[in-house]
Amino acid sequence: MRIIVLILAILLGALAPAAADDVATAQGVIRAQEQAFGRDDAAAAYSYAAPAIQQIFPQADIFMSMVQNQYAPVYRHRSFEFGAAQSDGDRIAQRVQIVDANGEAWEALYTLERQADGSLKITGCSLLRAGQAV
Repeated sequence: MRIIVLILAILLGALAPAAADDVATAQGVIRAQEQAFGRDDAAAAYSYAAPAIQQIFPQADIFMSMVQNQYAPVYRHRSFEFGAAQSDGDRIAQRVQIVDANGEAWEALYTLERQADGSLKITGCSLLRAGQAV
C-alpha cells in the first residue's frame, strides 16, 4: 500500500511542474504578442493567434486593425500584469490585469491551446472593465 502511495505522489509531483511550465509558456506567448502590439508589428502579433482566429482575420493588418479598435487596452496600456491561470490538458486560461492608456483598470481572460506542432497559440481574449459583472 505504501508503494502505491509513493508512486502516486511521485507521479503527481512530476505533473505539477509540467502544468507550471505550460503556464509559463502561455505567459511568454501572451507577453510576446503584447510586445509586438507595442512595436506595431502586425505580422509578429498575428503569428501568436490560433488558426481559427487567423481564419476570421485572414491578414495580419486586418487582425491588427481589429485589436486597435476593439481591444484598445490590450493594444496600448500603462501596465499589463499576469494574474491567475488554469491549465486543463492542452488548454490554458490566463487572467491579465491591465491599466489602459487613460488609467482605467481592465481584466482580460486569454485562452490558449496547444497546436499539432506543440506550440501554444492564443484562441481568444475576453476583456472587461475591472469590477464589471460578466
